[in-house]
Amino acid sequence: MPSDLRPELEEERGDGRALSPLLGHKTADEGADMQSVGRRSTHTFHERDPESQAKYETRKRYTYAAIFLALSLVSFTVQTETAVYIQHQLKWEKPYCMLYMTHGSWIILWPVQLLLLRLQNLSQPWPTFWRRHTQILRQTALMVQHRTLHPSVRQSQTSPVRYMVKMTAFVTSALTVAGGSWYLAVNLTTASDLTAIYNCSAFFAYAFSIPLLAEKVRMSKVVAVAIAIVGVFVVAYGDKAPAKHGNKSGGGAGGDKAPPSHEAENRALGNIIIGVGSVLYGFYEVLYKKLACPPDGCSPGRGMMFANTFGSLIGAFTLSVLWIPMPFLHYFGWEEFGLPQGEAAWMMAISVVANATFSGSFLILISLTSPVLSSVAALLTIFIVALVDQLLPPPLNSPLTPAAMVGGVLIIGAFLLLSWATYQEMDEERRKRLEEAGSGSGSDEDD
Repeated sequence: MPSDLRPELEEERGDGRALSPLLGHKTADEGADMQSVGRRSTHTFHERDPESQAKYETRKRYTYAAIFLALSLVSFTVQTETAVYIQHQLKWEKPYCMLYMTHGSWIILWPVQLLLLRLQNLSQPWPTFWRRHTQILRQTALMVQHRTLHPSVRQSQTSPVRYMVKMTAFVTSALTVAGGSWYLAVNLTTASDLTAIYNCSAFFAYAFSIPLLAEKVRMSKVVAVAIAIVGVFVVAYGDKAPAKHGNKSGGGAGGDKAPPSHEAENRALGNIIIGVGSVLYGFYEVLYKKLACPPDGCSPGRGMMFANTFGSLIGAFTLSVLWIPMPFLHYFGWEEFGLPQGEAAWMMAISVVANATFSGSFLILISLTSPVLSSVAALLTIFIVALVDQLLPPPLNSPLTPAAMVGGVLIIGAFLLLSWATYQEMDEERRKRLEEAGSGSGSDEDD
């Protein structure tokens, strides 16, 4: 866990209490002291160049984003390879159970984060550490609820728990429907259609970002998204054997062992279902950014901490509520309940952990950047999986085809173009906020 989370935890007084609680009232003396400090820090801030400060803060945010991008690509590649192996080689095909286990595994994100933070602060007494951690989460939740970096005293007096419960149920439902559509379509249509249509979610993420996130229509972004989708179509339809492709909800499709195209039971219906799923997945990504991410200007450390916590809430909701359809699926014979055994169990465990790692990284990536950039970044795994297939030992390996290379180059180029456009946009917005704020009160950066 990045070290910039630690400055969020304030210093102690001799009696073990925080010098300044994250939420609470100040005494008159404390208020006077804070005003004095504020005047000094304002004077210092005005001596800084707003443009240089904006570049530094944007670069810092992008550095963290790059780290979690790399982690998400590696983990998603592992998840794709294991999921395809489980379904095609080991013939363990229980889509809803796989969806339930992968989304439910997100519950580990917050405990793992808490452990890493605790290891960074072993010298602190546990009660102090726990109180401050929950204070940070509460304050960030208030930022999310009221869409402001500085909730008023009146806003701070209301617990954000009810809001977070409602948003968790809402976002998780959207995610489950979007992920479930992939599993419904996987046996109805071809792996190539599945890959091509499903990954159009990057376009819909941009389309929903315009009205919901007030995203500006920029030609560079439109071109980048279009190039990425063209790259996906080249990979999907450029070879006789469909390319391997992973579903963000845990499944996998394609590869040499995939069912041939003529075995698709109802291609038109499958394409309609996965088309709806593509729209819903783009909607889910934007919905998460709008309803469950801190507003722009929040420090990267705080944003990463809250993303992992919200991911755990999604996992908890999945485990506690979404088991309900399983008895009905079993009773009507649509999907008989059964846990993986032997090799399938080990491979499933690896796939589930990889998906939890990817999902946590992906949520952080959306929080730090945008749903559009994150969605296009996920397309990079199509080319990475093709490279991994080239390196795997027989009989698991597959040669790297010209279509995979051409499509991969297009996707990489689109991602680089979109990254540059997003970086410039974030830098401009950050500079504008700094100039308008003057005193620096518009930012939550704390190190």
